[in-house]
Amino acid sequence: MTDLKALLEAGAVGFSDDGIPLESSKVVKEAMEEAKKLNTFISLHEEDPGLNGTLGFNENIAKEYFHICGATGVAEYAMIARDVMIAYATKAHVHIQHLSKEESVKVVEFAQGLGAHVTAEVAPQHFSKTETLLLTQGSNAKMNPPLRLESDRLAVIEGLKSGVITVIATDHAPHHADEKNVEDITKAPSGMTGLETSLSLGLTYLVEAGELSLMELLEKMTVNPAELYNFEAGYLAENGPADITIFDAKADRLVDSRFASKAANSPFIGETLKGHIKYTICRGEVIYQA
Repeated sequence: MTDLKALLEAGAVGFSDDGIPLESSKVVKEAMEEAKKLNTFISLHEEDPGLNGTLGFNENIAKEYFHICGATGVAEYAMIARDVMIAYATKAHVHIQHLSKEESVKVVEFAQGLGAHVTAEVAPQHFSKTETLLLTQGSNAKMNPPLRLESDRLAVIEGLKSGVITVIATDHAPHHADEKNVEDITKAPSGMTGLETSLSLGLTYLVEAGELSLMELLEKMTVNPAELYNFEAGYLAENGPADITIFDAKADRLVDSRFASKAANSPFIGETLKGHIKYTICRGEVIYQA
């Protein structure tokens, strides 16, 4: 356990296992009890190492095409089940990061139904694509948790529509091209550059597909995450923060590799998506203009 109280006093806005899942139930319980006492919350990456094989590959495609044991669904939803029930018992707030499985959505919904303080997020990659993207985009489509099945993709969309999942988070994970372009794909690091395509994926696979309204998408990308972390952001008001993106939601955009991020490890380069950015305004200053 780290010193949550001192970190909060120093300006921390939340706490996470930072992608290294907590195998000890005792530590999880202690963390939640301390978070509850301090009126904060814990964000968790849920993949039980003891139930997983090679990370970044969903178990189905891992076995069929790569002939390895991949990342299993049960590694995710079993750990989520443990942690939401500990949250229920301790009355603490737990936030489930980037869930990817149909069963995970059901587990979160069950815990919420019991009255547990559980929130959840999904990454755009998981409501847009499936494990087969690995066959065409290679290591750039490798991430943790991995891209899953079509049934899982549809389930997380249903979770967004029902309100079980309230946040869309980019899961932005840039890597240098040399790291990704290794001969053995199992040795490549997991993660993809998520920021530049997050809005377009939501517009394409949620709004244009008729799953969410534009305002519902924006709510899950702006006001909801801002409220979760108590940021002064995510809304438009006179004298409020002038952090604004102006875009054409209907325009087509061919994704190229000219990213503002320091890396362009994206499997969506070359794909035509919806959403053309016209202006990006940060703190009242125009920092990008098409």
